[in-house]
Amino acid sequence: MMLGGQGQRLIISHPFPITCYTVKSSHSLHHFSLKVPGRPKLVHLPLASSRSDQTHQYKPQTKTQDDGIPIDDVKVIAKFKTRHNYIRVLQVSRSADHPFAGSRLLLLDSPGNIHSISFLFKSLTNTYFDVFATLPPILPPGPVGILGFGAGSAARLMLELYPELRIHGWELDPSVVEVGREYFGLEKLEKQYPDRLYIYIGNALKASIRNGFAGILVDLFCKGSLIPELQDPTTWQKLRKSLRKGGRIMVNVGGSCVEAEDERRNGKMVMEETLKAMHRVFGDKLFVLNLGNGKDDDSSLALTGELAVSDLDAWKKKLPRSLKGYVDMWAAYQDS
Repeated sequence: MMLGGQGQRLIISHPFPITCYTVKSSHSLHHFSLKVPGRPKLVHLPLASSRSDQTHQYKPQTKTQDDGIPIDDVKVIAKFKTRHNYIRVLQVSRSADHPFAGSRLLLLDSPGNIHSISFLFKSLTNTYFDVFATLPPILPPGPVGILGFGAGSAARLMLELYPELRIHGWELDPSVVEVGREYFGLEKLEKQYPDRLYIYIGNALKASIRNGFAGILVDLFCKGSLIPELQDPTTWQKLRKSLRKGGRIMVNVGGSCVEAEDERRNGKMVMEETLKAMHRVFGDKLFVLNLGNGKDDDSSLALTGELAVSDLDAWKKKLPRSLKGYVDMWAAYQDS
């Protein structure tokens, strides 16, 4: 597999997407937006123009995820197209004044949605992958399936947190898995957990395992949008049948923060259609966790199964302190 662009600096000639907002450029600032389809906090990375181009009119404030990263602190280390994706791997400098400092990011599709993130010295990502990692404690014994494996961000965190957990991941594009192995430590992870991590190349919606899954994580996007099959109740009926008794499904359903290549696939509209399809199958056993800060950056996850108030404390006790807060963010789905 050929990986182009390794070691090249990011050159700005036009706005290039980097977060949940599409931000317009100005004469003194080039904005990029790395779309993160689902994340606990707004991950807003407008990239400031090169330091040599900055003027006194622009005073960068890069203390939070809402602020930008100077272009000089971001490097493209891989960029190429495959049958299924436009793949880019970005490296954020450890010296960047930003929460994503030292991270490596996997971007797929033309809008540039983030599909994997890793840090050299910490496991938590402060993105929706951390919410995914809260699922195992409320599952029956058995393996977890990840539909839309990416470079393995969710798998890495769960394997570290839950020593008995086995994960089976499906990814349609073999090049994404190869990028994970080369740039995101996936090869090392496979060697470290040979009996706990299994990766398959193929259609995730055909995933199956003997005796069923204890839980399923669904993170299926194509061309910057949730795949159309997820707006079909039949898909959720099939996925429910692939669960063991008491099993659950957690889904990244995106939202208005997700930018699709097809303008007709509005992120919020597709999210709502997906939740309605799930509601037809799971009824009142459907919960939503909203990660956005407003109507323009709405982003959510969905969870199936019983979730009584009395269960929340028990769930929290099984989680590390850094993840406990997500438990209280779930609310029963209300069909509008």
